[in-house]
Amino acid sequence: MKKIVLLVALFAVFACKPANSNDPVTPDPPIVVDPDEASVVTPTFAKGADIGWASEMEAGGRKFVKKDGTQAALLDVLKDCGVNAIRLRVWVNPYKGWSSKEDVVAVGKKVTAAQLPLMVDFHYSDFFADPSRQKIPAAWEADKGSLDKMSQHVADHTTEVLKALKDAGVSVNWIQIGNETRIGMLFPLGQLNYNNKGTEFAGFVKLYMAGYNAAKAVYPEALVMPHINNAFDASHASWWFSSFKAQGGKFDMIALSHYPQEAWDGKTQLDAATANSRAVASIRSLSGSLNVPVMVSEVGVKTPAGEATAKQLLQSFVDEIKKIKGCAGVFYWEPQVDGSWRPEVYTKPDELKRLTGQSQSGWWNAYGMGAFTTGGKPTSVMDVFAD
Repeated sequence: MKKIVLLVALFAVFACKPANSNDPVTPDPPIVVDPDEASVVTPTFAKGADIGWASEMEAGGRKFVKKDGTQAALLDVLKDCGVNAIRLRVWVNPYKGWSSKEDVVAVGKKVTAAQLPLMVDFHYSDFFADPSRQKIPAAWEADKGSLDKMSQHVADHTTEVLKALKDAGVSVNWIQIGNETRIGMLFPLGQLNYNNKGTEFAGFVKLYMAGYNAAKAVYPEALVMPHINNAFDASHASWWFSSFKAQGGKFDMIALSHYPQEAWDGKTQLDAATANSRAVASIRSLSGSLNVPVMVSEVGVKTPAGEATAKQLLQSFVDEIKKIKGCAGVFYWEPQVDGSWRPEVYTKPDELKRLTGQSQSGWWNAYGMGAFTTGGKPTSVMDVFAD
């Protein structure tokens, strides 16, 4: 892995805004790295946090405190909880530059300075890509009819972002090509129609492999992977990866999302304990059949039933997947939010419609599966990450 040493003291984390924000920037002290002095080690089991909203939160004045009440930068608070890895998403041309290349580089430098391994999650969109939407970035829209041109966009964007990270001295350990791509990416070119028994994976795999090859060219030692949701659905996941491989898809690892309280089996919602049990069995099966590590790159638990219940639900899941030899770790999605904070774009219906291509109906509410208090302190849910 790339070797890093911090030569200039870091006094603030996530204080600066992305380069294309409309607000004034207060620059951090410079971070200078020497690639030959120290290393960012990939943990045997990643206990990670996806903190894509962190830079916007801190720029807006949000402070964080450790469990003992001491105010500290978010990365220090997370490390105090036992978190040993960070995940950051990257969008092509997002609202005010949050999760843009510039934002990811700025935060990535601080992650590496903190000696934490990093996962970069490419959405290939201007906003969230997931099973409900995989919208082509506005800048690529003119080429939506050409698979070759769209593949080149994927390759160019992947190369541009990763080269910027590498030039900044950022250590990248894992790279995700696409986000929750169970039904494809970059619709309609990479959309998957399951009635076609997998033959349509050819277009999707061409797009994915453009990103995979670009990623390996810049960070050859990083583990590169596809990502699908519904970790509890073992049979469908097995079919998905078999179809993906049959069309030439390559991967060093696979990534899954698991939100136990949002699991549906057909038309029936599963109880969270059943969803956990099925996800554990699926991870064990996939790691064995595919002969690659499995990363739970997103997990989240709801707290309306009580903090203790949420902690127990997460604890039981993490305890079980730790026992699986082929499981590489788990990342909690946006733990630092409190159930009331929302990114600014959520309050902009017209902007949301532009970014998603969908009419909005008031469902962009605050994220309800965070694991911090309004005062910026970790709840007991974060105790799950302690050694």
